[in-house]
Amino acid sequence: MGTTAIYPGTFDPLTNGHGDLVQRAAQLFERVIVAVATNPGKAPCFSADERIELARVALKGIDHVEVCGFNQLLVEFAHAQQASVIVRGLRAVSDFEYEFQLAGMNRKLAADIETLFLMPSEKYAYLSSSLVREVASLGGDVSAFVHPEINTALCHKMR
Repeated sequence: MGTTAIYPGTFDPLTNGHGDLVQRAAQLFERVIVAVATNPGKAPCFSADERIELARVALKGIDHVEVCGFNQLLVEFAHAQQASVIVRGLRAVSDFEYEFQLAGMNRKLAADIETLFLMPSEKYAYLSSSLVREVASLGGDVSAFVHPEINTALCHKMR
């Protein structure tokens, strides 16, 4: 059996940068689980069910990829899914400190799970969900940054 990797995040919304990382991970692992987090510390624009459905639509057609939600400790979810790798994206040096802390904590909690950092294509290096939400909330065009159905959902949500 091949390696299962988990790509966790809030994905509020899933951007083309996230999609780029999912495609990269799908080339490396037999199974990639895009794990949509219910994070009590955040107040997302979209509900967990909406984020899961939007991610499924945006990632449809990428082999070996599934989308599901989770609301527990990431390493516990990874064990339940028999995943041995956590995939995290690094856009810029500013992401590294936070991601380094997460990876260190996850290693302390579950030494059998590795964290792998992937960089998105340069054209997505500046892209974040929060920036997309902000532009959309101010009436800006975010169609170049998200899947068409996510763009439609954002337009409806921001009205």
